[in-house]
Amino acid sequence: MMINEIKDDAKERMGKSIESLTVAFNKIRTGRAHPSLLDSVRVSYYGSETPLSQMANITVEDARTLAVRVWERQVVPDVEKAILKSDLGLNPSTAGEVIRIPLPPLTEETRKGYIRQARQDAENARIAIRNIRRDALADIKELEKEKEISEDDERRAQDDVQKLTDRFIAEVDSNLSAKEDDLMAI
Repeated sequence: MMINEIKDDAKERMGKSIESLTVAFNKIRTGRAHPSLLDSVRVSYYGSETPLSQMANITVEDARTLAVRVWERQVVPDVEKAILKSDLGLNPSTAGEVIRIPLPPLTEETRKGYIRQARQDAENARIAIRNIRRDALADIKELEKEKEISEDDERRAQDDVQKLTDRFIAEVDSNLSAKEDDLMAI
């Protein structure tokens, strides 16, 4: 049935909006050390940009320090350079094949900036989800106009799409609130 395809497509695309939001949130540094902080770091490795996580173990040494253990000693300087070049504002220090990354404490100013950024990312996700809803509702309307479904089916399908939208918007809101709590924790 075509309605189910429309709903499944909307659900899948809304899910991708949540995934994008998670990626965006992972780039926003909280005061606590977390390996996902380095997810966006790419290292030039034999001519290709390789995710850091594919070249090293990233562990939390303590609440404010990440330890990066690079598997190939000769790429340590490249990894260090990539971390410095990232827009994360981190200053790695290296001892052998271990790169330690102390996380500077967040200032009130930085914290507020990050919260603003998180809210903007969440708003972008909400907009994306609403746009997906709009597309799905237009597709459903089209089916009804072409007389491929009844008005009742159309109404039911619209309700389902709205429920789906509400569920994903609620997920965005709860992710945002968790991120804000994280940012407020000292």
